Amino acid sequence: MPYVVTRSCCADASCVLACPVNCIHPAPGEPGFGTTEMLYVDPRTCVDCGACTTACPVDALKPHTALGEAELPFLELNASYYKENAHADRAPMYVVPRQQRLPEGELTVAVVGAGPAGLFAADELLRHPGVRVTVYDRLPTPYGLARAGVAPDHQDTKRVTELFGAIESQAAFSYRLGVEVGADVTHADLLREHHAVIYAVGAATDKRLGIEGEDLPGSVSATDFVAWYNGHPDRAHDDHGLGCERAVVIGNGNVALDIARILTADPDALARTDISDRALAALRGSKVREVVLLGRRGPAQAAFTVPELLALGALKDVDVRVEGWPEGLASDATEKTRLLSELAGRAPVEGRRRIVLRFLTAPVRIVGDDSVRGLEVTDTTLGTDDDGTVRARPVGDTRTLETGLVLRSVGYRARPVPGLPFDEDTATVPHESGRVEPGVYVAGWIKRGPTGFIGTNKTCAHETVQSLLDDFAAGHLARPVSTVGTAGNALGLAAWRAIDRVERATGEAQGRPRVKLTDTESLHRAAARAVPAVRG
Repeated sequence: MPYVVTRSCCADASCVLACPVNCIHPAPGEPGFGTTEMLYVDPRTCVDCGACTTACPVDALKPHTALGEAELPFLELNASYYKENAHADRAPMYVVPRQQRLPEGELTVAVVGAGPAGLFAADELLRHPGVRVTVYDRLPTPYGLARAGVAPDHQDTKRVTELFGAIESQAAFSYRLGVEVGADVTHADLLREHHAVIYAVGAATDKRLGIEGEDLPGSVSATDFVAWYNGHPDRAHDDHGLGCERAVVIGNGNVALDIARILTADPDALARTDISDRALAALRGSKVREVVLLGRRGPAQAAFTVPELLALGALKDVDVRVEGWPEGLASDATEKTRLLSELAGRAPVEGRRRIVLRFLTAPVRIVGDDSVRGLEVTDTTLGTDDDGTVRARPVGDTRTLETGLVLRSVGYRARPVPGLPFDEDTATVPHESGRVEPGVYVAGWIKRGPTGFIGTNKTCAHETVQSLLDDFAAGHLARPVSTVGTAGNALGLAAWRAIDRVERATGEAQGRPRVKLTDTESLHRAAARAVPAVRG
């Protein structure tokens, strides 16, 4: 009875460490780790011990006999990985990195950004005795996209925050939340108080389309829309018109699929999640019946992952349609095209909401006077550059899709970090193994660009922390000389736990995991009401 990794996999390798027979791959140090869509259990060598289930932070591993109907395809998905990736030359079983002997005295590090990348960096640092870590974030709450980016109908994935809770409980860990670096404190301030600073600030903005009408009301970035329904304080009080029957999402990555699911979901089902109350009210009154996802290229180049496509195909009461299949593409060319072909063959059901995956279609212009009323598109054809890159080129006439809501979901983009160099082309901070210069480091999306999964940040953080520890051991880091004067304004761990208790208690009364506080004032009020002091 093999265990099976399902779509909620965070790929952080906890299960790899727990497995006594080395049957979960790719493992750290093996090709594909950090870039594959998930990890996979080899059914031929799994001994059914269940150790992986205890280690997994998001309950992604199950015995195959416990799989629900929607999860059954993952049994074959796990097995098929080993048909193409035998791992005959498997790396030795993954072990926890050894503690590093540090020079005499305490090492203090500031980590800017309390999302997965920042917290994994803190965890890597705290594996070594004598290190103290202070994590800064401009918001009063931590966890970044794990709190405000993961879709509310993916509550299993959000359980990775329990792992973060264990990280922040370590004695040498502290928070300074509600502190914006560059406004409340400067880069120079942090370097005066700490031996080193790691920036793990993510990618907070979106890429633009560069087409006419992009700034019309009703044209929205996926970044802002996701933040809206997840109750991010920056966007929770926005209004989005859902009075049209069709919404169009430009892009077909996992975020685009998230948006399509939320727009077509049963509001009563969403009411059992941690979705923003304001967004839930808007969705209850929504007239959207169809969500069209546009991809410039073909099915084989779609950006969404196979696990997310499987989850989409398992939706109840929502039709999924596939349009724009290129000539000459075999339906079974890849696992992704096989699944898309299967979806394309399903018969539509009258009266259902629908999600349309439309390939070989490019946006030309957003149409409207005072607000969006349509999107002009054109067909595309695929060509290959000299370097093998598949490109989409427009062909034929344009046509207009009627819609009142256009969402661009073509990728995240990082902002420059004050005081650090910045590569405008890649929207990253130039570095060498995470080192910008001795004392200044980067991790996560600001380091490598918006790629990978939650667990990818663990490997990324390990590399950066190793560079930092090497610099400290070599005597390249300056000693702290002062204290940053932000303690009176910052929220510490006790304050965050107080906010967490309030949100969970309100959620429990409503049969929900939590009800998020969505503005800074209410967050600070909850912290102040729950504990005498909000520092710590």
